Amino acid sequence: MDTLEVQITLNPKSPWNEVLVAELADLGFDSFVETENGVIAYGDAALDHQALLQQTSLHNGFDGNFKVETKVIPHQNWNAQWEADFQPVYVEKYASILAPFHDTAEAPGLIVIIQPKMSFGTGHHQTTWMMTKALFELETIPANVLDMGTGTGVLAIVAEKLGANRILAVDIEEWSAENAAENAASNNCTKIESVWGDVDKIPSEPFGLILANINKNVLKAQMPVYSRNLEENGTLLLSGFFETDVKEMEKYCQEHHLVPVKRFQKDEWAAIQLRKSN
Repeated sequence: MDTLEVQITLNPKSPWNEVLVAELADLGFDSFVETENGVIAYGDAALDHQALLQQTSLHNGFDGNFKVETKVIPHQNWNAQWEADFQPVYVEKYASILAPFHDTAEAPGLIVIIQPKMSFGTGHHQTTWMMTKALFELETIPANVLDMGTGTGVLAIVAEKLGANRILAVDIEEWSAENAAENAASNNCTKIESVWGDVDKIPSEPFGLILANINKNVLKAQMPVYSRNLEENGTLLLSGFFETDVKEMEKYCQEHHLVPVKRFQKDEWAAIQLRKSN
């Protein structure tokens, strides 16, 4: 499948680049790279980017200057494109998220090797960075973990490395599920089951930890399932929304017996740690 690359140059850049990532993720784009002057969005070459961009803040509130450039990347060139863009990610002292071609000799913390292909979740985005940090700062890692919207599988890999005995990694995109399985194998992980699908793929068994880094609308739609499948006093880690959405998200979570425990913030993005309480 060919991939559409949409490069958007913004002046001013912040906070509009973050807003666009959230909006374009809702409109069907799969992966994003932050640039010095804006953002690059990737999606299926069949996407009507002009019509979709009309639905974003670029044409509804943005009061600066912007430029949009597009090109189609043939399927066989996708990895080369990512290799050119992929820089190491360091999550404080906890972890280094690297590509196979990076030098691991001086990388701090837990080493996670990711070949991203077309999947979101390289650690570059603030939400993945916060979710990784949150995993390291949990007192314990439960045995049974659910990773919704796994993308590259980076959070599932970290969860196994930190002691989880079984991780169900689910993604709605087939190539993401395949990529997560490949990355799990590359990191010598044997306890991750990568599944293509949605919430219908979640078994009725309880999970001690649920990870969901998606976007606000999907998180709210799936919240009843998270609450149902989270064991009593289990932990839910959420991200994929802005700091300005935190109060709304916490209120909605409390309606589903999920009590806020801790907040994380990086730039304009946020993550929340919650506990199941009946």
